[in-house]
Amino acid sequence: MIYLLPLLSVILGYGMALILKPSNKKSLKLLLAFSGAFLLSLTVMHLLPEVYESSLHGHEGHDHGHEHGHNHIIGIYIMGGIVFQIILEYFSKGAEHGHVHASSHDHDHEHSNSMPWLLFISLCIHALLEGMPVSHHHDLAWGIAIHHFPIAIILTAFFMNSGLNKTAIFLFMIAFAAMTPLGTLASGQLHFISHYYTEISAIVVGILFHISSTIIFESSEGHKFNLAKLLVIILGVVMAYFL
Repeated sequence: MIYLLPLLSVILGYGMALILKPSNKKSLKLLLAFSGAFLLSLTVMHLLPEVYESSLHGHEGHDHGHEHGHNHIIGIYIMGGIVFQIILEYFSKGAEHGHVHASSHDHDHEHSNSMPWLLFISLCIHALLEGMPVSHHHDLAWGIAIHHFPIAIILTAFFMNSGLNKTAIFLFMIAFAAMTPLGTLASGQLHFISHYYTEISAIVVGILFHISSTIIFESSEGHKFNLAKLLVIILGVVMAYFL
Protein backbone atom coordinates (compact mmCIF):
# COMPACT_ATOMS: atom_id res chain seq x y z
CA MET A 1 0.00 0.00 0.00
CA ILE A 2 2.83 2.44 0.81
CA TYR A 3 4.14 1.91 -2.73
CA LEU A 4 0.74 2.04 -4.45
CA LEU A 5 -0.73 5.19 -2.86
CA PRO A 6 1.72 7.77 -4.27
CA LEU A 7 1.86 5.92 -7.60
CA LEU A 8 -1.91 5.70 -8.05
CA SER A 9 -2.51 9.31 -6.96
CA VAL A 10 -0.36 10.64 -9.84
CA ILE A 11 -1.93 8.25 -12.37
CA LEU A 12 -5.42 9.22 -11.14
CA GLY A 13 -4.58 12.93 -11.38
CA TYR A 14 -3.15 12.42 -14.87
CA GLY A 15 -6.25 10.51 -16.00
CA MET A 16 -8.60 13.08 -14.50
CA ALA A 17 -6.82 15.92 -16.30
CA LEU A 18 -7.03 14.05 -19.62
CA ILE A 19 -10.70 13.11 -19.31
CA LEU A 20 -12.28 16.03 -17.45
CA LYS A 21 -9.87 18.81 -18.51
CA PRO A 22 -10.56 20.68 -15.25
CA SER A 23 -10.69 24.45 -15.62
CA ASN A 24 -12.03 25.45 -12.18
CA LYS A 25 -8.91 27.00 -10.66
CA LYS A 26 -10.67 27.77 -7.38
CA SER A 27 -11.44 24.09 -6.73
CA LEU A 28 -7.86 23.12 -7.56
CA LYS A 29 -6.52 25.81 -5.21
CA LEU A 30 -8.72 24.53 -2.39
CA LEU A 31 -7.50 20.99 -3.06
CA LEU A 32 -3.92 22.28 -3.01
CA ALA A 33 -4.54 24.13 0.28
CA PHE A 34 -5.94 20.95 1.84
CA SER A 35 -2.99 18.88 0.60
CA GLY A 36 -0.52 21.47 1.90
CA ALA A 37 -2.13 21.59 5.35
CA PHE A 38 -2.36 17.79 5.52
CA LEU A 39 1.27 17.33 4.47
CA LEU A 40 2.56 20.04 6.83
CA SER A 41 0.59 18.56 9.74
CA LEU A 42 1.91 15.04 9.07
CA THR A 43 5.44 16.44 8.94
CA VAL A 44 5.11 18.43 12.19
CA MET A 45 3.11 15.87 14.18
CA HIS A 46 4.72 12.64 13.04
CA LEU A 47 7.88 12.89 10.94
CA LEU A 48 9.65 15.74 12.76
CA PRO A 49 9.34 14.22 16.29
CA GLU A 50 10.43 10.86 14.87
CA VAL A 51 13.56 12.40 13.34
CA TYR A 52 14.63 13.96 16.65
CA GLU A 53 13.71 10.80 18.56
CA SER A 54 15.80 8.67 16.17
CA SER A 55 18.74 11.01 16.59
CA LEU A 56 18.53 10.66 20.40
CA HIS A 57 18.28 6.85 20.26
CA GLY A 58 21.33 6.82 18.07
CA HIS A 59 23.25 8.74 20.75
CA GLU A 60 22.05 7.12 23.99
CA GLY A 61 24.49 7.41 26.84
CA HIS A 62 25.76 10.81 25.76
CA ASP A 63 25.45 13.77 28.09
CA HIS A 64 23.04 16.65 27.61
CA GLY A 65 25.63 18.74 25.79
CA HIS A 66 26.17 16.06 23.15
CA GLU A 67 22.39 15.65 22.71
CA HIS A 68 21.99 19.39 22.25
CA GLY A 69 24.80 19.40 19.72
CA HIS A 70 23.25 16.57 17.74
CA ASN A 71 19.84 18.28 17.74
CA HIS A 72 21.64 21.33 16.36
CA ILE A 73 23.04 19.18 13.52
CA ILE A 74 19.55 17.79 12.76
CA GLY A 75 18.34 21.39 12.53
CA ILE A 76 21.09 22.10 10.01
CA TYR A 77 19.95 19.13 7.89
CA ILE A 78 16.36 20.45 7.99
CA MET A 79 17.51 23.90 6.86
CA GLY A 80 19.62 22.18 4.21
CA GLY A 81 16.45 20.50 2.93
CA ILE A 82 14.70 23.87 2.68
CA VAL A 83 17.62 25.38 0.74
CA PHE A 84 17.89 22.30 -1.49
CA GLN A 85 14.18 22.54 -2.33
CA ILE A 86 14.60 26.22 -3.23
CA ILE A 87 17.42 25.20 -5.60
CA LEU A 88 15.21 22.50 -7.17
CA GLU A 89 12.43 25.04 -7.66
CA TYR A 90 14.83 27.29 -9.55
CA PHE A 91 14.84 24.60 -12.24
CA SER A 92 11.29 23.27 -11.85
CA LYS A 93 9.66 26.74 -11.72
CA GLY A 94 7.68 25.71 -8.62
CA ALA A 95 5.90 22.73 -10.18
CA GLU A 96 6.11 20.86 -6.86
CA HIS A 97 3.45 23.14 -5.42
CA GLY A 98 1.34 23.61 -8.55
CA HIS A 99 2.91 26.90 -9.57
CA VAL A 100 3.66 26.18 -13.22
CA HIS A 101 3.38 28.69 -16.01
CA ALA A 102 5.26 29.40 -19.19
CA SER A 103 8.03 31.96 -18.95
CA SER A 104 8.56 34.41 -21.80
CA HIS A 105 11.24 32.11 -23.24
CA ASP A 106 9.01 29.05 -22.86
CA HIS A 107 6.11 30.90 -24.45
CA ASP A 108 8.12 31.47 -27.64
CA HIS A 109 8.53 27.69 -27.90
CA GLU A 110 5.15 26.82 -26.48
CA HIS A 111 4.31 24.35 -29.23
CA SER A 112 7.80 23.01 -29.87
CA ASN A 113 6.89 19.58 -28.36
CA SER A 114 10.28 19.57 -26.62
CA MET A 115 10.66 17.74 -23.33
CA PRO A 116 11.21 20.11 -20.36
CA TRP A 117 14.18 18.17 -19.01
CA LEU A 118 15.10 20.51 -16.15
CA LEU A 119 11.54 20.39 -14.87
CA PHE A 120 11.48 16.60 -15.26
CA ILE A 121 14.78 15.97 -13.44
CA SER A 122 13.96 18.43 -10.62
CA LEU A 123 10.53 16.90 -10.01
CA CYS A 124 11.91 13.36 -10.06
CA ILE A 125 14.63 14.21 -7.50
CA HIS A 126 11.97 15.86 -5.32
CA ALA A 127 9.60 12.88 -5.55
CA LEU A 128 12.41 10.35 -4.98
CA LEU A 129 13.54 12.05 -1.77
CA GLU A 130 9.95 12.41 -0.53
CA GLY A 131 9.54 8.64 -0.71
CA MET A 132 12.52 7.74 1.47
CA PRO A 133 11.00 8.32 4.94
CA VAL A 134 7.87 6.39 3.91
CA SER A 135 9.70 3.07 4.41
CA HIS A 136 9.76 3.78 8.17
CA HIS A 137 6.79 6.12 8.42
CA HIS A 138 3.91 4.59 6.44
CA ASP A 139 1.35 7.31 7.22
CA LEU A 140 3.43 9.74 5.16
CA ALA A 141 2.38 7.82 2.02
CA TRP A 142 -1.10 9.30 2.44
CA GLY A 143 0.28 12.81 2.73
CA ILE A 144 2.44 12.46 -0.37
CA ALA A 145 -0.42 10.86 -2.31
CA ILE A 146 -2.79 13.70 -1.45
CA HIS A 147 -0.01 16.19 -2.25
CA HIS A 148 0.76 14.63 -5.66
CA PHE A 149 -2.85 14.28 -6.83
CA PRO A 150 -3.57 17.99 -7.56
CA ILE A 151 0.03 18.48 -8.74
CA ALA A 152 -0.51 15.72 -11.33
CA ILE A 153 -3.73 17.40 -12.54
CA ILE A 154 -2.06 20.80 -12.84
CA LEU A 155 1.09 19.42 -14.51
CA THR A 156 -0.86 17.38 -17.07
CA ALA A 157 -3.11 20.34 -17.93
CA PHE A 158 -0.04 22.60 -18.23
CA PHE A 159 1.74 20.18 -20.58
CA MET A 160 -1.39 19.73 -22.71
CA ASN A 161 -1.83 23.49 -23.01
CA SER A 162 1.86 23.82 -23.89
CA GLY A 163 1.42 21.48 -26.84
CA LEU A 164 3.76 18.78 -25.48
CA ASN A 165 3.51 15.46 -27.28
CA LYS A 166 0.94 13.12 -25.63
CA THR A 167 3.45 10.28 -25.45
CA ALA A 168 5.98 12.57 -23.75
CA ILE A 169 3.33 13.67 -21.24
CA PHE A 170 2.46 10.05 -20.48
CA LEU A 171 6.11 9.03 -20.00
CA PHE A 172 6.77 12.13 -17.88
CA MET A 173 3.86 11.43 -15.54
CA ILE A 174 4.58 7.68 -15.26
CA ALA A 175 8.21 8.41 -14.35
CA PHE A 176 7.11 11.05 -11.83
CA ALA A 177 4.59 8.57 -10.35
CA ALA A 178 7.28 5.89 -9.98
CA MET A 179 9.85 8.08 -8.22
CA THR A 180 8.27 8.14 -4.73
CA PRO A 181 7.79 4.33 -4.56
CA LEU A 182 11.39 3.95 -5.82
CA GLY A 183 12.58 6.22 -3.00
CA THR A 184 10.64 4.12 -0.47
CA LEU A 185 12.06 0.89 -1.91
CA ALA A 186 15.63 2.23 -1.95
CA SER A 187 15.36 3.46 1.65
CA GLY A 188 14.15 0.06 2.83
CA GLN A 189 16.58 -2.08 0.83
CA LEU A 190 19.85 -0.17 0.42
CA HIS A 191 22.07 -0.30 3.49
CA PHE A 192 23.83 2.98 2.69
CA ILE A 193 20.54 4.90 2.64
CA SER A 194 19.08 3.12 5.68
CA HIS A 195 22.28 3.88 7.62
CA TYR A 196 21.71 7.60 7.08
CA TYR A 197 17.93 7.42 7.44
CA THR A 198 17.74 10.08 10.18
CA GLU A 199 19.82 12.61 8.23
CA ILE A 200 17.93 11.97 4.98
CA SER A 201 14.60 12.25 6.80
CA ALA A 202 15.69 15.58 8.31
CA ILE A 203 16.44 16.86 4.79
CA VAL A 204 13.01 15.63 3.65
CA VAL A 205 11.40 17.42 6.63
CA GLY A 206 12.95 20.66 5.33
CA ILE A 207 11.71 19.92 1.80
CA LEU A 208 8.18 19.20 3.05
CA PHE A 209 8.19 22.29 5.29
CA HIS A 210 8.99 24.50 2.33
CA ILE A 211 6.62 22.78 -0.11
CA SER A 212 3.59 22.59 2.19
CA SER A 213 3.89 26.12 3.58
CA THR A 214 4.35 27.53 0.06
CA ILE A 215 1.24 25.65 -1.11
CA ILE A 216 -0.84 27.09 1.73
CA PHE A 217 0.19 30.67 1.03
CA GLU A 218 0.19 30.44 -2.77
CA SER A 219 -3.22 28.78 -3.10
CA SER A 220 -5.18 31.99 -2.52
CA GLU A 221 -5.39 35.21 -4.46
CA GLY A 222 -3.32 37.97 -2.93
CA HIS A 223 -2.39 35.71 0.02
CA LYS A 224 -5.83 36.31 1.60
CA PHE A 225 -7.39 33.54 3.67
CA ASN A 226 -11.04 33.16 2.69
CA LEU A 227 -13.46 30.99 4.67
CA ALA A 228 -13.44 28.02 2.29
CA LYS A 229 -9.66 27.89 2.33
CA LEU A 230 -9.54 28.19 6.12
CA LEU A 231 -12.00 25.29 6.47
CA VAL A 232 -10.04 22.95 4.15
CA ILE A 233 -6.81 23.80 6.00
CA ILE A 234 -8.43 22.97 9.34
CA LEU A 235 -9.79 19.74 7.81
CA GLY A 236 -6.29 18.83 6.62
CA VAL A 237 -4.83 19.42 10.10
CA VAL A 238 -7.58 17.39 11.83
CA MET A 239 -7.27 14.47 9.40
CA ALA A 240 -3.49 14.37 9.86
CA TYR A 241 -3.93 14.34 13.64
CA PHE A 242 -6.21 11.28 13.56
CA LEU A 243 -4.18 9.40 10.95
